[in-house]
Amino acid sequence: MIDRLQSLADRYEKLSELLCDPDVTSDTKKLREYSKEQSDLQEAYEAYTEYKTVVDQLAGAKAMQNEKLDDEMRDLVKMEIEELEERKEQLEEQIKILMLPKDPNDEKNVIVEIRGAAGGDEAALFAADLYRMYTRYADVQGWKTEILEASLNDLGGFKEVIFMVVGKGAYSKLKYESGAHRVQRIPVTESGGRIHTSTSTVVVIPEAEDVEVEIKESDIRVDTFCSSGAGGQSVNTTKSAVRVTHLPTGIVATCQDGKSQNSNKEKALQVLRARIYDMYLQEEQQKYDSERKTKIGTGDRSERIRTYNYPQSRVTDHRIGLTVHRLESVMDGELEEFISALTVATQAEQLEKGE
Repeated sequence: MIDRLQSLADRYEKLSELLCDPDVTSDTKKLREYSKEQSDLQEAYEAYTEYKTVVDQLAGAKAMQNEKLDDEMRDLVKMEIEELEERKEQLEEQIKILMLPKDPNDEKNVIVEIRGAAGGDEAALFAADLYRMYTRYADVQGWKTEILEASLNDLGGFKEVIFMVVGKGAYSKLKYESGAHRVQRIPVTESGGRIHTSTSTVVVIPEAEDVEVEIKESDIRVDTFCSSGAGGQSVNTTKSAVRVTHLPTGIVATCQDGKSQNSNKEKALQVLRARIYDMYLQEEQQKYDSERKTKIGTGDRSERIRTYNYPQSRVTDHRIGLTVHRLESVMDGELEEFISALTVATQAEQLEKGE
């Protein structure tokens, strides 16, 4: 590991030199590429730099023990050694985690798709609650959100909502949210006061760039139609809504929220590109899972991952067995406890497998 860390440190320092090179600063593409690479290495570089300093200080403190010291000085040296050894262990654990393989999509923006599943109108209302939860969480993280496509029911719930989350590290945190979310509560449509169980599904996919998924004009069919609102009522007499079909894969994306046909086509292509990229990712994940099963972050969209029990104000994540009794704050976007726990569990699993 030390050799790998030293190579990383050498590369970081080389990048610092390159970023001061006039040939690089005048080349926007290279400047962006090198800046991103250095940013990705920075945390591990700083941890390794501190680790080397601590190791040197520890060696110096232990050497002092062999010198003639009075009792007070000997106690001070002993205390310093204990503190340095504790910090050394902390840095070793931190470095192990930092050296784990990184998901290449972690820093990307994401497209989130939420759909009401089992439960009719109540499932659609819960889908709207989940949308609000994620947009509140995004606000806390300093991310921006934008609805790309939405289909409302008569009660104001979402039969389907697709939205973009733009922000550094969005995928690294939201990727754990894919799956079936179950709600237990008394629906607004229930007159007898009975608790119902409904579900909504969430799919989180990384935004795909043009270089990752090339879509040829000859491979797509573009259909236009009039936008519609809740209950199917026409809200637009012009054909501004766009449906794009990728002929080789059969994947479809639609958008009708924009004011112009061009705007809707651009957004539909953005969703289409992400869905095609996600299809490739899922195929790779299935190959990986056939060799080695994982418990967390498998991307299995049919898996029930979390239950929101309103009568008991309880939220349970079934993958890691984490339960909290503060449903209201969770639904208000306070998701970090779950996301941090899932991240730690994933890292522990990777360390156990020696990945």
